[in-house]
This record gives sequence, structure tokens and C-alpha cells, in this order.
Amino acid sequence: MKCGPTVNEIFRAHAGAYLLKHPNTTLHERKVMRALEACRTEALGGRVEQCDRCGYTAILYNSCRNRHCPQCQSMNKEKWILERKNELLPFTYFHVVFTLPDALNPLVIRNKRLVYDLMFKSCKETLLSVSADERYFGADIGFFAILHTWGQKLNLHPHLHCVLPGGGYSEKKRKWIHAPDNYFVPVRVLKLRFRAIFLRGLKRLYRAHALYLQGTALSCVRTFQQLVDSLYDAEWVVYLKESFQSRERVIEYLARYTHRIAIANHRIIAMKDGMVTFRYRDYADDNREKTMEMAADSFIRRFMLHTVPRRFVRIRYYGLLSHRNKREAVAACREFYGIRETQNTAPGTWRELYLRVTGRDLSCCPECKTGTLVATRFLDPLPYRAPPYDTHSVDSSFQFRNET
Repeated sequence: MKCGPTVNEIFRAHAGAYLLKHPNTTLHERKVMRALEACRTEALGGRVEQCDRCGYTAILYNSCRNRHCPQCQSMNKEKWILERKNELLPFTYFHVVFTLPDALNPLVIRNKRLVYDLMFKSCKETLLSVSADERYFGADIGFFAILHTWGQKLNLHPHLHCVLPGGGYSEKKRKWIHAPDNYFVPVRVLKLRFRAIFLRGLKRLYRAHALYLQGTALSCVRTFQQLVDSLYDAEWVVYLKESFQSRERVIEYLARYTHRIAIANHRIIAMKDGMVTFRYRDYADDNREKTMEMAADSFIRRFMLHTVPRRFVRIRYYGLLSHRNKREAVAACREFYGIRETQNTAPGTWRELYLRVTGRDLSCCPECKTGTLVATRFLDPLPYRAPPYDTHSVDSSFQFRNET
């Protein structure tokens, strides 16, 4: 049941006014906004389906398939989960969250691709090096990491969700080993190593003049070094959550985090008089659910903070679960523990996938319940020309270079 307006409806109503106030919006961001506005409307075309028994007619418009669209992620998520079931290892799974301090947000906004890439690399080096150390675990592991950039209030809050099996291959012992159900590696070690690796990488980017810092005081070497020194002194947030005791819980967890966007439609309560009201959870107040109201312009601005650069990969695999290693690693691990391999093949079409996930056949006529909907006519999309790129804007031209 629809509870309130959708993100797409908010963009259709207020994106034009937002662009007038923010002329430096990049071409990539404009395309994202256009996709959200046009999703499942006549702008993208569609088809007319008619029941072969009662003559019932329905018009179905095409989806934008943009990864920032809340209407287009559900089936992608379900397909991804079915494919991941083939890669589960017979270990207890753990969830690790790496978070960047808020003091880095001005730098993150101007250098999304570089900083997010550095986060992934630092996370990879941290987990692989700590787990391989004989003092902590002593085995090669595999994991995947998912980038999220938002908090509950749509504020900028970059963090990585990592899911890793509590086991790996020990080259020294020549066998697969597993961790206890309630312990993997020391969290304190992860904090210190992630902080050190990330800040070393950040200083390398700064010395190479790769960071765009116009409009901030960080262009001054002394100010930048003061920031780095303060970050070395700060307590970074690395959270090792409870383990997963079954494969079912692993899959449930994946469903929550893989294809999530900044805000889901069910959290939006109302859009009235240029104001948007939505729900959020206040983690500082015992995780209580509260409501927040803000101007539609501010809502769109905050939402656009979380658009990732063009062709940027948000889900990455490392170690034994990297694309190069996982087939052989999973097979070897299952053979070692004597586990029979099972294959979960995702359905070929989206209708078949929808039927498998929900149990509802979309080809069945909703009117007579016995007929089949058949496409009788296809609707062409409306003529569309991409928005012009503002070549006079220094900020947008710099970001455009970084995103291509």
C-alpha cells in the first residue's frame, strides 16, 4: 500500500526549480534527475497489454533502470541474492562497518571517486592483512564490501558494509580453518590499521595534487596537515556486528543492504506546499522513529549528495571471493568439508523472477483472473535531448573530468 509520495514524484514536482537555483549541477547529476522524473511515465515509452479472454487493457510504462531510482532496484536485488547463494561458504558470517569521520565531508563532496576508491582500498588492505596475521587469525579470507554514503537524515555519512565468512585458507597449515561463532579479529586493531592506511593514502593524493580543494581552506598545506593530525588523534568508528548463524540470515542481511538507495519510498510521509516529510531513526535516542520536515529543494540537494560517480562500482569483492578466485575457492572449501554443491539459477526474465519472489503471475489478467495479458502495441518514448552541460562552471567541469 502506498503511504505517501515517492522520490520520483518529488523530483517531477520540484527538480526544475532546483536546477534554476543550482546551475552548477553536473551533467551526470542532471541525467540522474531526468531518469528519476521519467521513470514509469510516457516519457520512456511502454506497451499496451490486453487480456486474450475478457479484453481488459492496461498501459505499462518502461522503467529508467537507474541505480539511484527507488522504483528500479527490487528485482535487481532479488536476482543478485539468488546468484550469491551459490557462493556461500560453510562458516559463520560477520558484518564489519568502516565509517569515515564527518570532518572529511568537505573533501568527500569534491572528490567522490578518489575518496570512495581510497575507502575500498583501505578496507581491503585492512581486512586481508589483519586476518592473514598469525596473531589474529592466520588465514586468507574473502569478503565483499558495499558503499553507502547516507545517514538516516540524508546527511553525508560515507561508510562501507563488509560481509565476510569467519573462515579462510591457511597456507601454513595447508587447510581451511574457521573462527568461533562470536569472535573474528580484534576491533581495536581494525580501527587503528584502517585509520593509518586511509590517511597515508589521503596524504599521497594530496602530495600528487590529485584532490580538488577549491573553496576550502584545505588547499593550504599547513591546514591540511592540521586536519590529518586531528584525524590521527580522533577515534574512528569501525563496528563489528553480531555474527550470522545460518545461511538464511546471511541472505536476509544481503537483501537489506545490497541495492539500497539514500531513502526508500515507504519512509516518505507527505509532500505539501513545497515541504517534504519523511521518517527516520534517531540512533542517538535509542533508535526511536521520528519525522523530519524540510523544503523540497533541500530534500533534492541532500538526495543528490549520494549519487555515485559515473560507472563507479558500489559492490566489490576481495580475497577468496574476488571474481578471479571465488569459483575455485568455494569449490575447494566445500570439498574440504564434504558439502554437496547446489546451484541456484536466477530466472531468465523479470516476469519469471517476479513470480519466483512474490508468487504473483504478472501475465495473469487482474480483471477476469483467467486470461493472459498479451502485448498488442508498443509506445515509443518521447523525444528527449540531454540537458546542456555548463562549461563555464569550474566546479562542475572539474567533477565532469573526474567522472569520465
